Amino acid sequence: MTNYRIPNPVNEPIYSYAPGTKDREKLKAALKELKSKQIEVPLVIDGKEIQTEKKVKITAPHDHSLILGYAYHGSKKDIESAIDSALKAQKKWAALPLQQRAAIFLKAADLLAGPYRYIMNAATMLAHSKNPFQSEIDAVCELADFFRFNAYYMQMISDIQPNNPDPTIWNLIDYRPLEGFIFAVTPFNFVSINGNLPTAPAMWGNVAVWKPARSVLYTSHFIMKILIEAGLPPGAINFVTGDSSEISEVILNHENLAGVHFTGSTSVFQNMWKTIGENIPRYKTYPRIVGETGGKDFIFVHKSSVPSQVATAITRGAFEYQGQKCSAASRAYIPRSLWNEIREILIKQIKEIKMGDPCDFSNFMNAIIDKGAFKSIKEYIDFARSASDAKIITGGNCDDSRGYFIDATVIETTNPQFKTMVEEIFGPVITIYVYEDEDYEKTLHLCDQTSPYALTGSIFSTDRNAVELAETILRNAAGNFYINDKPTGAVVGQQPFGGARASGTNDKAGALHNMIRWTSPRTIKENFVPPADFKYPFMIEP
Repeated sequence: MTNYRIPNPVNEPIYSYAPGTKDREKLKAALKELKSKQIEVPLVIDGKEIQTEKKVKITAPHDHSLILGYAYHGSKKDIESAIDSALKAQKKWAALPLQQRAAIFLKAADLLAGPYRYIMNAATMLAHSKNPFQSEIDAVCELADFFRFNAYYMQMISDIQPNNPDPTIWNLIDYRPLEGFIFAVTPFNFVSINGNLPTAPAMWGNVAVWKPARSVLYTSHFIMKILIEAGLPPGAINFVTGDSSEISEVILNHENLAGVHFTGSTSVFQNMWKTIGENIPRYKTYPRIVGETGGKDFIFVHKSSVPSQVATAITRGAFEYQGQKCSAASRAYIPRSLWNEIREILIKQIKEIKMGDPCDFSNFMNAIIDKGAFKSIKEYIDFARSASDAKIITGGNCDDSRGYFIDATVIETTNPQFKTMVEEIFGPVITIYVYEDEDYEKTLHLCDQTSPYALTGSIFSTDRNAVELAETILRNAAGNFYINDKPTGAVVGQQPFGGARASGTNDKAGALHNMIRWTSPRTIKENFVPPADFKYPFMIEP
């Protein structure tokens, strides 16, 4: 098998779950099954399920009374055990040929897209409060794409070899795993990221200690089950839970830390980077740090735009998955000549949005992930409600009596530096700044300079010169830039994802760029005919 080629991947087809389809009925059956039972989520260390003394309840964000199960929380001792297990497993895991390791993740993709498809979607709907479409594109399609495309990128990188102009010399590059273990820290909002962050390094023969976000241990548990069923050996990826600061204290101070693969808040990532920097003398190697953090993503509108297209981009870009995407539209710049028409269409669309339990397939929006997020988003809305230079033109209602529900909210401000134009909210809130048509170029510069983030953004225009100007001025304002499209929905292999500035290291998840970060190349030169004399030709006497 070592001579086999990893096949060219194709993106996993997206199921519609439209009325009358068998897939819709299978998904409903999976939802009923999961709602009827409570599962326990253990730690997984060295292939063994670990149950600890501390156990916490897992409830659905949209229904406080729906108990999905319980998760065990680990201690410092468990984290140390996970590190020891990973380091012990690395030599044997790294020794497997590339294709043998890749086969495990290719199988995981097929398990996910096949027998686990409906259960994984149902788990995501219940634990993340995502509608069927948002669950399908995330928990199944994108994660399967990560497994398949990353394996292919690993093959591509391995094929990059040096020149051999001299037939007596053989030059090659050995792509090694990093020396030590990888700390994978994953967020609540995307199941696909939860699966990608520990597995992308593992494909190269690295070992990982994986800490998912506390609020979504439910779906992370299913990912771990799939990986084990696919043949992942004990210790290659260890699944740990517990207090974040306690886990980080153990891991970031360990001499064998070789890398961090992170998605989460900007402040947490910056503090981790600071700690790693302070600990450099104690590490055996310089840790690779790859991270994607926040965004203050924009939609910029030119006067040549089509109002209905802009309004739809705002509705989908800002309010799908309740705005809890790193890429979600959070600010918009709209010319005065179009604002009235766009506002009218936008308000009409928002009034048609249904919000509630994801098990009701007619709902476009569902619940905020947890109490902390609900409180934070509500504070931004309350701030806007009391401000003199802003007004809420639709939405603004917050209700946590049954679940964490916040209406799609649109704020209009006369202040381009208004708080909700600058700071990341991570909820269903977008702020509109209306600019004078003749100030297009000036406002593009304003957009570029307003936020510390640079993740996603889009320009709407039918004027090609206006598009070109926006592309130029906003070149560093977004790592993923969209023309006449909403700034969300990146697809693995098509729009590699990541941003710079305060948004992260821009190592592009879903592309070769990310995969190359998890290998440490060794150059090898073999001389078939070594010289037998130290003298060079220039030294020979005539």
